[in-house]
Amino acid sequence: MSYLLKDLYSPLFYDKLSSVLAKTIPAFDEQKFIRLIYVPEFDAKELKERMKHTTRVLNNFMPADYAESVKLIEKIIAQLRMERIGEDSLPYMFIPDYIETYGLNDFKNSVKALEFTTQFTSCEFAVRPFILKYELDMISEMQKWSKHENHKVRRLASEGSRPRLPWAMGIPFLKKDPSSILPILENLKCDDSEYVRRSVANSINDIAKDHPSIVLDLASRWSGLSKETDAIVKHGSRTLLKQGHAEILKHYGLDDKGIHLSDFKVLTPEVKIGANLEFSFSIENTNETEQKVRLEYAIYYMKQNGQLAKKVFKVSERPYPPGTKIDVNRKQKFVLITTRKFYLGKHQISIIINGIEKDISIFELV
Repeated sequence: MSYLLKDLYSPLFYDKLSSVLAKTIPAFDEQKFIRLIYVPEFDAKELKERMKHTTRVLNNFMPADYAESVKLIEKIIAQLRMERIGEDSLPYMFIPDYIETYGLNDFKNSVKALEFTTQFTSCEFAVRPFILKYELDMISEMQKWSKHENHKVRRLASEGSRPRLPWAMGIPFLKKDPSSILPILENLKCDDSEYVRRSVANSINDIAKDHPSIVLDLASRWSGLSKETDAIVKHGSRTLLKQGHAEILKHYGLDDKGIHLSDFKVLTPEVKIGANLEFSFSIENTNETEQKVRLEYAIYYMKQNGQLAKKVFKVSERPYPPGTKIDVNRKQKFVLITTRKFYLGKHQISIIINGIEKDISIFELV
């Protein structure tokens, strides 16, 4: 049986939460809390709306003094942990939302609250308004977090300061000049937590979209330090690799010389929505030496305005011994999902070898 994400905010969730709040907030009224939660329009609220609604209802029971509210947040989290409820779970994101909503004008107490709360549930979205409001003062605090003993706090330093964090508000001054967050990434490049290192790579990939030269400099300085930093650089360079950026291709020794594409065929020139595009081709290394081959294909999706939008998909990246010839058969799904809408008409597909688009063909979505 399927369920909607918004239904994480369920009667069971609120029963458990109100029981915890009754143990931590003086004179807390459980019945009033539940009554305020279940307003007539509750069922129509989506996930984020229910989260913010929970934040606003909670505020009715919190002290007027925000500093006292921060102390209560710590008690609430301690009680949740004691009862083994909610650690790292999505619906408890209302706690960081409370800090964002009611603590934006109290920098000192909110920094403390974010540092503590992110160890229970991530504050990567809640910290963004503080970066926008306090800019380098907040970044300075996050530099301190990058040396924190708890890996979740260290991860907040890198993830929360990403210039282009998905589903979150952008940070224009970091898009324009990310130099202030580079010390954070430097501190974390050898972190012993993969969770943290992956966040560092994601931040680097964000930077690459506006400042490829910075990423190229990091790649030259970090590569070879360890297998972990090599993985960070590679994952952080993924956008540049998909774009076929000449310098990053050179950095990874990706040269298309002597690598030949043949027999490229679109096996399904007409594709129905819900079915697969099928295609095949062959790759041969005609060099007398082994050659690393990064193999990709691009789909040029038809947009509503009739223009085509390119999206690159990786097939493989591995060494090809001299004289090696590989036959490749692939399928690309055209199944409807909530984050993508397909438009009927002529689309295109191309084969990319070491960043160079080698051949392109047409198919039609019907």
